[in-house]
Amino acid sequence: MFCINVVLKVTDSTEVDDVREFLREAGRLSREEPGCNCFEVCQAQDNPQIFILCERWETKADWEQHKQAKAFLTIYQPKVLPKVDRTPYFCDLIE
Repeated sequence: MFCINVVLKVTDSTEVDDVREFLREAGRLSREEPGCNCFEVCQAQDNPQIFILCERWETKADWEQHKQAKAFLTIYQPKVLPKVDRTPYFCDLIE
């Protein structure tokens, strides 16, 4: 299994609602992709500008293919990335 967790911080607080809706739709589309075991979009309770993406893919190749799919190319890359600071964490699943 290939795991990645991504911390996103919305740089302009007035754009939090837009980013939330973009991520909601990107998550829905991503969950439909081949090899996606889990794609969760979380928002921090104590800081609404922080979002965490918890992704689990069957293989790294599935995740690489995800970067060529609709969710990434039409929502995440053009609409989310310009509005956030992004820190990815490639992870080993312990349990």
